[in-house]
Amino acid sequence: MEEITKIKDLNPNAKRVSVLAKVVHKSEPKEIHTRYGETKHVTEAVVGDETGVITMSLWEDQADLINEGETIYVDNGYISLVRGHMRLNVGKYGSIKKSDEEIEEINEDLDMSAEEHERQYRRNNNYRRGYGRR
Repeated sequence: MEEITKIKDLNPNAKRVSVLAKVVHKSEPKEIHTRYGETKHVTEAVVGDETGVITMSLWEDQADLINEGETIYVDNGYISLVRGHMRLNVGKYGSIKKSDEEIEEINEDLDMSAEEHERQYRRNNNYRRGYGRR
Protein backbone atom coordinates (compact mmCIF):
# COMPACT_ATOMS: atom_id res chain seq x y z
CA MET A 1 0.00 0.00 0.00
CA GLU A 2 1.24 3.49 -0.85
CA GLU A 3 1.88 6.09 1.81
CA ILE A 4 -1.44 7.60 2.85
CA THR A 5 -1.86 11.37 2.45
CA LYS A 6 -3.96 13.03 5.14
CA ILE A 7 -6.81 15.24 3.91
CA LYS A 8 -5.31 18.37 5.52
CA ASP A 9 -2.09 17.81 3.55
CA LEU A 10 -3.76 17.85 0.11
CA ASN A 11 -3.03 20.90 -2.02
CA PRO A 12 -4.10 22.15 -5.48
CA ASN A 13 -1.02 20.59 -7.11
CA ALA A 14 -1.36 17.15 -5.49
CA LYS A 15 -1.02 14.26 -7.94
CA ARG A 16 -0.76 10.50 -7.42
CA VAL A 17 -2.03 10.61 -3.84
CA SER A 18 -3.40 7.74 -1.80
CA VAL A 19 -6.15 8.71 0.63
CA LEU A 20 -7.99 6.69 3.25
CA ALA A 21 -11.27 8.46 4.03
CA LYS A 22 -14.79 7.93 5.28
CA VAL A 23 -17.71 8.90 3.05
CA VAL A 24 -19.58 11.57 5.03
CA HIS A 25 -22.13 12.50 2.37
CA LYS A 26 -22.95 11.51 -1.21
CA SER A 27 -25.15 13.70 -3.43
CA GLU A 28 -27.38 12.81 -6.34
CA PRO A 29 -25.67 12.64 -9.76
CA LYS A 30 -25.68 15.80 -11.85
CA GLU A 31 -25.57 15.92 -15.62
CA ILE A 32 -22.88 18.16 -17.04
CA HIS A 33 -21.90 19.05 -20.56
CA THR A 34 -18.17 18.88 -21.20
CA ARG A 35 -16.28 21.32 -23.35
CA TYR A 36 -16.01 18.48 -25.87
CA GLY A 37 -19.78 18.39 -26.32
CA GLU A 38 -20.31 15.19 -24.32
CA THR A 39 -22.81 14.69 -21.54
CA LYS A 40 -21.39 13.12 -18.39
CA HIS A 41 -22.69 12.43 -14.92
CA VAL A 42 -20.82 13.61 -11.86
CA THR A 43 -21.68 12.79 -8.26
CA GLU A 44 -20.09 14.76 -5.46
CA ALA A 45 -19.21 13.11 -2.18
CA VAL A 46 -17.73 14.63 0.95
CA VAL A 47 -15.01 12.36 2.32
CA GLY A 48 -12.88 12.88 5.39
CA ASP A 49 -10.45 11.64 7.98
CA GLU A 50 -9.40 12.85 11.41
CA THR A 51 -7.63 15.86 9.84
CA GLY A 52 -10.36 17.29 7.59
CA VAL A 53 -12.87 16.77 4.78
CA ILE A 54 -12.78 17.35 1.02
CA THR A 55 -15.30 17.12 -1.80
CA MET A 56 -14.67 14.26 -4.19
CA SER A 57 -15.90 14.20 -7.78
CA LEU A 58 -17.12 10.79 -8.90
CA TRP A 59 -17.56 10.40 -12.65
CA GLU A 60 -20.14 8.12 -14.24
CA ASP A 61 -20.23 4.72 -12.50
CA GLN A 62 -17.50 5.60 -9.96
CA ALA A 63 -20.39 6.76 -7.77
CA ASP A 64 -21.63 3.16 -7.53
CA LEU A 65 -18.40 2.15 -5.81
CA ILE A 66 -19.02 4.07 -2.59
CA ASN A 67 -21.77 4.55 -0.01
CA GLU A 68 -22.23 6.94 2.89
CA GLY A 69 -20.62 5.69 6.08
CA GLU A 70 -18.04 3.49 4.34
CA THR A 71 -14.31 3.92 4.60
CA ILE A 72 -12.69 4.01 1.17
CA TYR A 73 -9.15 3.79 -0.13
CA VAL A 74 -8.36 6.05 -3.07
CA ASP A 75 -5.26 4.95 -4.95
CA ASN A 76 -3.53 7.31 -7.38
CA GLY A 77 -5.95 10.19 -6.87
CA TYR A 78 -5.32 13.80 -7.82
CA ILE A 79 -6.60 17.26 -6.99
CA SER A 80 -8.32 19.51 -9.50
CA LEU A 81 -9.76 22.98 -9.01
CA VAL A 82 -13.44 23.52 -9.75
CA ARG A 83 -14.12 27.25 -9.81
CA GLY A 84 -11.10 27.67 -7.52
CA HIS A 85 -12.11 24.98 -5.01
CA MET A 86 -10.21 21.71 -4.54
CA ARG A 87 -11.80 18.44 -5.61
CA LEU A 88 -10.36 14.98 -5.09
CA ASN A 89 -10.58 12.91 -8.29
CA VAL A 90 -9.72 9.41 -9.41
CA GLY A 91 -8.59 9.27 -13.02
CA LYS A 92 -8.31 6.34 -15.36
CA TYR A 93 -5.07 5.20 -13.72
CA GLY A 94 -6.46 5.35 -10.19
CA SER A 95 -8.92 3.26 -8.22
CA ILE A 96 -11.44 3.43 -5.39
CA LYS A 97 -11.87 0.46 -3.08
CA LYS A 98 -13.82 -0.16 0.09
CA SER A 99 -11.38 -0.42 2.98
CA ASP A 100 -11.48 -2.83 5.89
CA GLU A 101 -9.93 -0.11 8.03
CA GLU A 102 -12.42 2.03 9.89
CA ILE A 103 -12.13 5.76 10.40
CA GLU A 104 -14.02 6.64 13.56
CA GLU A 105 -13.52 10.38 13.86
CA ILE A 106 -13.90 12.92 11.09
CA ASN A 107 -12.76 16.51 11.48
CA GLU A 108 -15.55 18.33 9.67
CA ASP A 109 -14.30 21.71 10.95
CA LEU A 110 -11.56 21.78 8.29
CA ASP A 111 -13.14 21.69 4.82
CA MET A 112 -10.34 21.66 2.27
CA SER A 113 -12.85 22.43 -0.52
CA ALA A 114 -14.13 25.58 1.20
CA GLU A 115 -11.03 27.67 0.59
CA GLU A 116 -10.72 29.33 -2.80
CA HIS A 117 -7.38 28.96 -4.56
CA GLU A 118 -5.90 31.08 -7.29
CA ARG A 119 -5.48 29.04 -10.41
CA GLN A 120 -1.83 28.67 -11.33
CA TYR A 121 -1.12 29.75 -14.88
CA ARG A 122 2.27 28.31 -15.63
CA ARG A 123 2.50 28.71 -19.37
CA ASN A 124 1.56 32.37 -19.69
CA ASN A 125 4.15 34.50 -17.91
CA ASN A 126 2.37 37.65 -19.05
CA TYR A 127 -0.59 36.75 -16.88
CA ARG A 128 1.06 38.02 -13.71
CA ARG A 129 1.78 41.34 -15.37
CA GLY A 130 -1.90 41.76 -16.16
CA TYR A 131 -1.68 41.25 -19.93
CA GLY A 132 -3.32 37.84 -20.28
CA ARG A 133 -6.59 38.58 -18.49
CA ARG A 134 -9.89 38.15 -20.29
